[in-house]
Amino acid sequence: MKNLGHLKVTLPADTDILLTRVFDAPRHLVWRCITEPALMKQWYGPRGHEMTLSEIDLRVGGAWRSVSRGPNGREVGFRGIYKEISPPERLVCTESFDDYPGDSLVTITLVESEGKTTFTLLGRYPSKEVRDIVIKSGMEHGAAESYDRLNELVVTLS
Repeated sequence: MKNLGHLKVTLPADTDILLTRVFDAPRHLVWRCITEPALMKQWYGPRGHEMTLSEIDLRVGGAWRSVSRGPNGREVGFRGIYKEISPPERLVCTESFDDYPGDSLVTITLVESEGKTTFTLLGRYPSKEVRDIVIKSGMEHGAAESYDRLNELVVTLS
């Protein structure tokens, strides 16, 4: 897994990770792919991983739950609660991985220009220590490959 340079990862504060990626599709398609379970299953996770569960109750206060299986058969679960939903431009939710401490607050923003969508995801963690655990987990490479797969999907939907 590699970040081929399409995903920009920055650390704007001690508790934050900011991901930025431009997708070759209008934002309504990117929105669908991040909010519809059947589409999430097609792109989420690095190559060789399979999302075995994607449940989304897309309403403020609604929950989401996903489980991904790696090539070694190991499953990783994660979940959250939606805090703000403004289709197709902004989504705020909590995120908690079964194997990592603490909840993060995730804010996704989609901005369209000339048929392309700039996606930003700000993850805010409860401490610098938790944020650093996430960084050391290989998150950048997994996210980069996931978003490459998402771009492939939105291009086919365009």
